[in-house]
Amino acid sequence: MARTGRPPKEIDQKQFENLCGLQCTLEEICGWFDVCSDTLETWCKRTYERSFSEVFAQKRGAGKISLRRSQWRLAEKNATMAIFLGKQFLGQRDNVDVNVTNNDGMPLDELETMVIGFDAGSGDSNSPE
Repeated sequence: MARTGRPPKEIDQKQFENLCGLQCTLEEICGWFDVCSDTLETWCKRTYERSFSEVFAQKRGAGKISLRRSQWRLAEKNATMAIFLGKQFLGQRDNVDVNVTNNDGMPLDELETMVIGFDAGSGDSNSPE
């Protein structure tokens, strides 16, 4: 007896893997192939013998490698990207010196010294000892 029903949707395996590499969501991939998530899940199980999430986790790795390769190439010509990658992978960071002063421009560490001296019972912090 002939099988009846809707013919299966065609999902191109190479396109599917490329979409995973681009970090496309399940919803976006389903939209691309005009299928529902159940159909895509069934196709993944039939094609890869694994669930969509397992296949996606593996296939998106290729996209990450490609992106990383592009970033390293860009860093050769772009100082900003080189700095970003240095911070991410080499632990480099910007050192910022901060000097805090009061409204009169007196550094707060000097104010702190005066307050500590006053609290220690020296009396008038402006008088010489």
